[in-house]
Amino acid sequence: MDYRRLDEVRRETTPLQVDVVEAFARQRISRREFIQRATVVGLSMTAIGAVIAACSGPSASSSANAAGSPGAGSAKVGGTIRVACQRPKGALDPVAMVDLASYGLTAQSFEFLCGPNATATDIAPGLAEKWTPNADGTVWTFNLRKGVTWQDGKPFTSADVVATMERLVTAENAGLKGVISKGSTVATDPNTVTFTLANANGNFPYQVSVFNAQSLITPADYAAGTTLDKQMNGTGPWKMVSYDNASGAKFARNDNWWGGKTPLDASEWTFFDKTAEMVTAYQGGQIDAIVQFDVLSGASLFNDANFTVVDTPTTNHRQIWMHCDTGQFKDKRVRQALALTFDRPAWIQQLFKGKAIVANDHVIWEKYPYFDPSVPQRTQDIAKAKQLLSDAGVPNLTATLQYGNLNEIPDLAVLIKSSAAKAGMNITPAGQDNGQFYDAQWCNTSKPTTPPCLGNAELGIVDYGHRATPDLFLNSAIKTGGVWNASHYSSPDFDAAFKEFQSSVGIDAQKAACKKIETIMNEDVPIGLPYFYDYLSGNSSKFTGVSTCALGQMFLSSASAV
Repeated sequence: MDYRRLDEVRRETTPLQVDVVEAFARQRISRREFIQRATVVGLSMTAIGAVIAACSGPSASSSANAAGSPGAGSAKVGGTIRVACQRPKGALDPVAMVDLASYGLTAQSFEFLCGPNATATDIAPGLAEKWTPNADGTVWTFNLRKGVTWQDGKPFTSADVVATMERLVTAENAGLKGVISKGSTVATDPNTVTFTLANANGNFPYQVSVFNAQSLITPADYAAGTTLDKQMNGTGPWKMVSYDNASGAKFARNDNWWGGKTPLDASEWTFFDKTAEMVTAYQGGQIDAIVQFDVLSGASLFNDANFTVVDTPTTNHRQIWMHCDTGQFKDKRVRQALALTFDRPAWIQQLFKGKAIVANDHVIWEKYPYFDPSVPQRTQDIAKAKQLLSDAGVPNLTATLQYGNLNEIPDLAVLIKSSAAKAGMNITPAGQDNGQFYDAQWCNTSKPTTPPCLGNAELGIVDYGHRATPDLFLNSAIKTGGVWNASHYSSPDFDAAFKEFQSSVGIDAQKAACKKIETIMNEDVPIGLPYFYDYLSGNSSKFTGVSTCALGQMFLSSASAV
């Protein structure tokens, strides 16, 4: 341990940053977790490298620097990559969008304050070069990248960031609800933005990053309801050339991108309704890359020597929501009974061929550094489920299970029906087009209600993409009044535990809060959550440098033909 070098870093850090440094120095977190956490709380790459070198030896510093800038480096120049993705729900509204396909398309042209790292598995500097919290994590200062221009030639400034945040606060369609409010975001100067938060928040940079898809920075004059397909602009590496929801989209290189010249000239995106159709198109030589595929429809890709499969463990999951305020599921014993019918290990084998892990009806992923393993895992227990239903006075429950036709979800609905029947529940699956499903059955984001999700189905399955922290899941889907709270769940105990998690300084405090969250969610079961599954994507071996975030965004700024 080089204490002199470590002390040099300590003297220049805030309390939030010191806590992370101490956790690593005392071996409470791994090197990977340290790099991730240190980046979030605003430690520079130089400081991160110095800490790793002081604690682990000089050879480790290179891994910190690998967190990645978007530069293209030396690569073959020219060519077009053809990408397959799910059909977007509709127009590409960066604020109102809720589907992964829209997330991926808008991220070609627009960018985040905190962008993806080189592997798109965590955050790195994007439109913000660095960020720093105050002592208690209630105020965050972001220093913006200088010399960035919009594709229409106008300069990018702090005014664009402030206007974007004001739109997000008004729309309440992102994980920022309750985190910032009107007037919380202030332009200190043209290249500096200060966020004053409602409460201390040690994970705030994730809320304005690639892992909060609606937080894309759009121009100051980008009025609410403006869509990328109608007003093509952005600061990113790709200019949208055309968009047709029936067929696809085309992008061309942005020669004025701050990150440098992309190796590829263009990308062409084709929209599909089913994964199997994407695989067939690849096999027929019509496409080069697939943003996401499921293990069953894409089984042949694993044995294709000319296709590079990217298999990433993630927090991607399905939430089986149940109304907690009215109807058949109001009594938590009924919700517990349904969760007790889940045969989680068998489902993982049937649906994912093992490329998933068992979940415990809460959103705290076991790979989060603050996950607490002491909460007992719920397992299938049909006898107990029957007893709970009897105790609740609903031994013969009958319900319709709504879902969108996406990847394995239709098969999951059938498995839920079959398992629930063993406990005497009569559940009828009802699927529809995924784009229509969001508004018709889940939470009508086109016409938001107060409180959110009024009039939605009492029982359904909805998809959630990967987040590097659980804040968005907790804030939007579970917290009282959350914008995506399809269960209509309200618990003062949960809200207090979530607030404790957000304001916690340090891994130990976050872990203590997460134990409360895990316990409350497992007991109350506002959602059934049977598994977290691996995100599968890939591309033809004719291309290299493609990276995909498990939130539906494929990044092509460093991609090139081989």
